[in-house]
Amino acid sequence: MPDCFKKLKTKKKYKAFKKMFQPVVNSSDQVTPLISKGNRDLEMTFQDQLAALVLYHLEEYKSGRHLLQALQEDNFAKSIIASTGLKRSTFFEVINYRGLEQLIETFNSLYKEAASKLPDKFSGLGDLVAIDGSLIDATLSMHWADYRKHSNKAKTHMGFDINRGIPKNLYISDGKADERPYVGKILEPGQTGIMDRYYQYHKNFDTWQGECKHFVCRIKTKTTKTLLITNEIKAGSIVFYDAVVLLGTPGATQTEKPVRVVGYKVRGVEYWIATDRFDLTAEEIAQIYKLRWDIEIFFGWWKNHLKVYHIIARSKYGLMVQIFSGLITYLLLAIYCRDEYNEEVSIKRVRELRFQIRNEFSSNDDDIDDDSLKKSDT
Repeated sequence: MPDCFKKLKTKKKYKAFKKMFQPVVNSSDQVTPLISKGNRDLEMTFQDQLAALVLYHLEEYKSGRHLLQALQEDNFAKSIIASTGLKRSTFFEVINYRGLEQLIETFNSLYKEAASKLPDKFSGLGDLVAIDGSLIDATLSMHWADYRKHSNKAKTHMGFDINRGIPKNLYISDGKADERPYVGKILEPGQTGIMDRYYQYHKNFDTWQGECKHFVCRIKTKTTKTLLITNEIKAGSIVFYDAVVLLGTPGATQTEKPVRVVGYKVRGVEYWIATDRFDLTAEEIAQIYKLRWDIEIFFGWWKNHLKVYHIIARSKYGLMVQIFSGLITYLLLAIYCRDEYNEEVSIKRVRELRFQIRNEFSSNDDDIDDDSLKKSDT
């Protein structure tokens, strides 16, 4: 085990944080060691870096300076993360230029652990991955995050494991970047990507079928459909259309491979879904598309309760460090809640964990004060 992972295992205090962070320690042998590029030892190890960023997301610090102040002044943060003290320049250099490779490796390892522990809720529908993008407000000095005049934004492109309710992979681009090319990077053969209307692109429908990557994608109502086969519709179903077609304008945007189109109506709204899943019922296709909403719920929860979009890094590298550490925090919570309570992540359990950590921190502060008083008496 790399030296940078041994410190946490030796600590006898702060059991709640240690228990949540333990999967990182367990996965250390799967992570490339972070070494100094110069003659001096690292002032902040990878373990310190990740623990600090997990604490940032978990405790909802409002800025990098707020976190740095805690790392310099709080006995808890100093004991677990930066016991030797930490300079401002060192901290922001680490965030912006170091540890991304190790973070991605840690994220992939934790995803596998979480996926092995969490129930596969929709196994009968296949390996479902919701795909969507989310904008992040960027500062004007973040020139790489081009969006529009006087406004910079970055964009995350996420694959979300619907079956287990956890993030699976992520890419970051400037705000204007097209989201559709990222589908091929996110999806693996055999998986089914669930996407909204923005991802409709008939050439991609052909490409994905050729790569054995399935899709359930909402399409525009007026999209041209050349009928090949009409499927039977069940009486009383929400489904009003189920057919195999060539999608798009002949000689221009038409698909080369047949595509199944399912139309259904919910609360007065019509949905038209293109898919290559010929093995499922039309009602199951409608159910799969409804599950796409889970990624929206995750984005909202992640932003509101872990404060992942309070920017503490301005480089693209640094933003990726921040976002991946936020994803790691969520995976750690998912593993923790499953191991401790056999439950999914909830704000109730997160608040309980925060309270435990702060309570242990406060108790240990009292112990330190008592010890110092005894020494002064002698």
